[in-house]
Amino acid sequence: MLPVALQPYKQREALMWWPEARLPCVDAPPDSRVGGTRTPAWMLARLLRGMERRGYGPRRMLPGGNLFQFLKREVLVGEHEVLHRTLKEALVGTCDSVLDIGCGSRSPLHSFSKLIPHTVGIDGHATSIERSRAAGIHREYHQMELMEAGQRFGPKSFDAVVALDVIEHFEKPDGFRLLEMMESMARKRVIIFTPNGFLPQDEWDSNVHQVHRSGWEVYDFELRGYRVTGMSGWKPLRGDYALPTIRPFRLGSRLSILTEPFATRFPQYAFQLLAIRDMEAS
Repeated sequence: MLPVALQPYKQREALMWWPEARLPCVDAPPDSRVGGTRTPAWMLARLLRGMERRGYGPRRMLPGGNLFQFLKREVLVGEHEVLHRTLKEALVGTCDSVLDIGCGSRSPLHSFSKLIPHTVGIDGHATSIERSRAAGIHREYHQMELMEAGQRFGPKSFDAVVALDVIEHFEKPDGFRLLEMMESMARKRVIIFTPNGFLPQDEWDSNVHQVHRSGWEVYDFELRGYRVTGMSGWKPLRGDYALPTIRPFRLGSRLSILTEPFATRFPQYAFQLLAIRDMEAS
């Protein structure tokens, strides 16, 4: 087959456009399809239809159904861009107050936190609080034990409560207690971001809280009513501190990003998990 750019216009059109409008004819007999043959667009449509039926379809990720938009949104992206965009879509415009538990020195919310009317960051590490405050990420800060947040702020005190790269630093029973506390504090949404499975990590940056003590799987969250999305690409392509396992890092990062669409829809194979629970629907 010729490269897409060298193929006749009509054939390029069939390949380039996500066949949203053609889906009704996916199950039609061959003579009703283009040229009476199984075109690439038809085969792609059939694959997507099957994914949709299993709940893994990309329709919500493809506004307008354009393949170019899909590539731009999921493949031609920067490091961790999909995570930051997904967090922004889950919070901005729907949540007026957000509690960032274990905010660290540079929370993943940093790129859009100013678009949320009120954000609060809490952390047990004084240096991390100071760095985050200097960067102006949140409007309010508290240095405190994370498990005391429920007593400090009370039930239903924030629209959203997030813990990003935090729950893995707790023993598993304490992690479940953290989830219960967050769910009691959130009016609309709870968001968790964590490695998929146990990822060993020791103390670093003079912060004893950086040690990983537990691993979390997709079912840990789904059983509690969370919807789970895979992040950071296929699991074997990243290792310690989410760095690429393939050298040079630039090549490893690009290969990992290319697998993001697969990992997003099949989180059990992803390096990291993003779990979101809508409390209003629970």
